[in-house]
This record gives sequence, structure tokens and C-alpha cells, in this order.
Amino acid sequence: MIRINPIWGHLTGVFILLMMFTFIGIWIWAWRKYHKPTFKRMARLPMEDEPAEDEPEAESDTKENRP
Repeated sequence: MIRINPIWGHLTGVFILLMMFTFIGIWIWAWRKYHKPTFKRMARLPMEDEPAEDEPEAESDTKENRP
């Protein structure tokens, strides 16, 4: 049986805690009130028929427009 150095258990625990705090930090950052208008605008995008004002209109790619 191979014996593993006990330091690996501590390093694994520190790594897991670091990843957990990173995940919680990103989650808190994403759900701040500052981002609410952006999320509302993005939620309405699928229901809009026209492209957003800040996006250029894409040329239609139909058979009539192809060379």
C-alpha cells in the first residue's frame, strides 16, 4: 500500500474552500442590484421582433440576395 503525505489532505481542503468562496463571490456579484436592469433587458430579448437599437441590423441572407 502506498502511503500519501498528510499534507495532501490539507492542500485539498484549502483548494476546495478556495473554489467554494470563489463560487459564492461570483454568485453574489452576479445578483447585485446593479445588474438587475441588464438581466431584465436580456430576459426580454427573445420576445422582441426588432433588433436592439445598439446592434446593427444584419443583412438578410435569402436566395434573392445571394449572387
